[in-house]
Amino acid sequence: MRPRRSLALASVVAVAALALSACTSGTGGAPAPSTGTTTGSSAGADWQPVTMDHAFGSTTVETRPERVVTLGWGSTEAALALGVVPVGIEKQTYAVDDNGVLPWVNARLDELGATPTLLPATVEEPAYEDIAALSPDLILAPYSGVTAEQYALLAQIAPTVVYPEAAWTTPWRDVITIVGTSLGLAPQADDLVAGLDATVADAAEAQPELAGLSVAAVWDTAGTFYVYRPDDSRVAFLLDLGLVGAPSVDALGAGAASTFFFTLSYEQTDRLDADLVVAYASTQADADAFLAQHYAQAIPAVARGAVAMIVGDQLISAMSPPTALSLTWGLEDYVTALAAAATHSS
Repeated sequence: MRPRRSLALASVVAVAALALSACTSGTGGAPAPSTGTTTGSSAGADWQPVTMDHAFGSTTVETRPERVVTLGWGSTEAALALGVVPVGIEKQTYAVDDNGVLPWVNARLDELGATPTLLPATVEEPAYEDIAALSPDLILAPYSGVTAEQYALLAQIAPTVVYPEAAWTTPWRDVITIVGTSLGLAPQADDLVAGLDATVADAAEAQPELAGLSVAAVWDTAGTFYVYRPDDSRVAFLLDLGLVGAPSVDALGAGAASTFFFTLSYEQTDRLDADLVVAYASTQADADAFLAQHYAQAIPAVARGAVAMIVGDQLISAMSPPTALSLTWGLEDYVTALAAAATHSS
């Protein structure tokens, strides 16, 4: 371990010890935040240790977690949807309010009457000291960019569960089941996934024109044209709705370093062949500017009008990828945009 890491680890352990001392001594400091559980996550003799395999090995949750911290994307929503309020949740930086909280998370917290501690958003490193100060007994980050070195530091604070394979690629269903299983709520997580699956199936059935159409998802921003690969969760969700991956995406992205996107030069956009293109823009002005570009009009589907512009940061965030709470929040508007574009697919 490099010296900087050793220093960081020593600091984290010291903070954790101080926080634990404050909790056990009963003197000084603010009261511990409530975990506000509502679906069987309270302490009980029926707990059986749970071992979760992940990209960096395995983590065993020996006792029923009472002080959970959620990092990355979707784990907060999964816990809240299962009735478990984390002691600390990581702030987000996109489509959020002034506190760094997403609208569907705010709505659920209001329902539960809960106010967890808001942790600084990860920029280069998780906020180790802030996390340790909460004395968590479980850290959940199944859809995140946590590295092996960062995992080692987090695991010194509390048992930590990360993604099964690659960073930022865990399917939304798996995020829910990983969180639920880690919390001892696997049956409830299965029920939650089944209910959301039924909602998605109903949406797909209501728009049969989407079935079998090939799709490419793109984002043009700051002079770079991104194309999302099938491993990306936002593409996986498009496939849930009956669309299929465009072969041109696989061909153009062959050999790309990232598992979930690649960049395409503006001179090559005419090679992006798909029945339907999904593009994202923060504002309608941004959407109009994109559609007016020659490289956008060079895309066959865009030239035909078979482009679903997903406009607005909150809607983009809700579906890119969906979470246990955001899926129902944005699904209707999302499918409406897809269906309108599908009328120009041929």
